[in-house]
Amino acid sequence: MTLVRITTTISLDGYMAGPGGDMDWVFEYAGDAPADVVDEMIETTGAILAGRRSYDVGRGSTRRETSAPFGGRWSGPQLVLTHNPPDDEEDPSITFISGDIRDAVGQALEAAGGRNALIFGANTADQALEAGLVDEILLFVLPVILGGGARLFGTDVGGRTNLEPVAIARSGRIAHLQYRVVK
Repeated sequence: MTLVRITTTISLDGYMAGPGGDMDWVFEYAGDAPADVVDEMIETTGAILAGRRSYDVGRGSTRRETSAPFGGRWSGPQLVLTHNPPDDEEDPSITFISGDIRDAVGQALEAAGGRNALIFGANTADQALEAGLVDEILLFVLPVILGGGARLFGTDVGGRTNLEPVAIARSGRIAHLQYRVVK
């Protein structure tokens, strides 16, 4: 079954990135990431749909872990939802799209070729969740409180969303939470 998944690493207080888009705090816990879960995501993902801010954070990073999905361990089509695409992107795997979130998720699923589509980015995740397009949410919760930055569920996502636990586990210092969206 093809899934639309939101996945990210967050702080205990719900931030995906710290102030100014800082992501370096994530790499302090890289050795604790549950390899089996990460490997499953890499193997089953056919395309990534990201928002413009997520794209900018990755593009601006000097760390390979941030500038390429899964530190370069995954390759495939990456769609970036934006109304203002840059004119100097050289990576042929990146396509800039605009429009409705339903069309964007549809394009990501088509590009995924029968595999899963991952959603990166708070605003894109919020839009997809509000539109009822998300099947699963996979979170890696790190033991840090950032106190500010880019919050995962930072906007009104249209009210309550019920979730069903799929996996709740610990890997070193990281809590791995996987939920199915109840539709």
